[in-house]
Amino acid sequence: MSKQTITSREDMLMPTYNRFPLTLVKGKGSYVWDEQGAKYLDYTSGIATCNLGHTPDVVKNQVEKQLQDLWHCSNLYHIPSQEKLAEILVKNSFGDKVFFCNSGAEANEASIKLARRYAQAVKKTNAHEVVTFSNSFHGRTLATLAATGQEKIQQGFAPLAPGFRYLPYNDDKALDGLVSSETCAVLLELVQGEGGVVPADFDWVKKLAAICKENDILLMIDEIQTGIGRTGTLFAYQQYEIEPDVISIAKGLGSGIPIGAVIANEKAAEAFTPGTHGSTFGGNPLSAAAGLATVSHIVESGILEKSINLSSYLVEKLQQLKGQSDVIEEVRGKGMLQGIAVKGNAIDYVTKAREHRLLILVAGPQVIRILPPLTTNKEEVDAFYSVMQKVFCVK
Repeated sequence: MSKQTITSREDMLMPTYNRFPLTLVKGKGSYVWDEQGAKYLDYTSGIATCNLGHTPDVVKNQVEKQLQDLWHCSNLYHIPSQEKLAEILVKNSFGDKVFFCNSGAEANEASIKLARRYAQAVKKTNAHEVVTFSNSFHGRTLATLAATGQEKIQQGFAPLAPGFRYLPYNDDKALDGLVSSETCAVLLELVQGEGGVVPADFDWVKKLAAICKENDILLMIDEIQTGIGRTGTLFAYQQYEIEPDVISIAKGLGSGIPIGAVIANEKAAEAFTPGTHGSTFGGNPLSAAAGLATVSHIVESGILEKSINLSSYLVEKLQQLKGQSDVIEEVRGKGMLQGIAVKGNAIDYVTKAREHRLLILVAGPQVIRILPPLTTNKEEVDAFYSVMQKVFCVK
């Protein structure tokens, strides 16, 4: 496209997104408004990012205060809000140390680097291989798309970064071949989001964790989408009776202000020393203030207990919907991360929902993804259910 053929500002953007025909200009709680003033119930939460709803006051107030003081100073200096955020994450997880970055892909990149350096600099081996699983999604950088177990994500980016091996997800027998002399870590989603909202089997995860511990390879849990309360606990691993070595988080961490993090135990964190990794913007005063306000509120307010009750009610309504429609094959997920497997194209149902001013997403070609904010209420779930009845043509 030449400059002469550009007819709108949209044409100046690289076409990396299939954007919905909707421009959002305002958000509050579970709702967003378009430029014509139409109100939508948003059960996407910015793809599991606005866990406290849109522009939550508890976060906005802290961000506005920080805006008056200091936006950025780099990690060459001490950042009090970053240190406080690290403290609350450590106190409420298995971890001992935290590294801050800007996004989920960067958090997974850092995890991969940490795993390789742990194997080579700490254990003094040549191990470098990271095992991931079919239909996983770990990001779109060169390393994280290589870690992703989906060919469609990798097409056109050859040669892929070496050092990744894929096993079938939730396959007990496949774990017999988990470890080789080159294996340094396993990277795992406990609910595959982009892969179709598929929860990991409890016993399978327990067996996998035991193999990792026995062979001293790092168990790394990708909590980019499941973390910060999305599944009913602060982190999804807490529902599996395991203790990972590393978790990666982002999305809900800053309530929409970009921030990511890696939480590691003392053993794994030993691999990172000054100069081995870094980030210019990671955990800067502004993003750390948002993260600190977000996590503090989730931990201290009792919102997780309320969201567990609401997610049970949401699942109850989804199961009712399934019983009323012969095109719904399965309802699955954890907490406020739910999927509806359907016959036909999931995007058609997403489009119809949007026409009724309800925003939902897909998770693959035949799965609808439901991501309410943790702050939603029973009345909003009922409104969601009412629209979904129209979407599936049931009464």
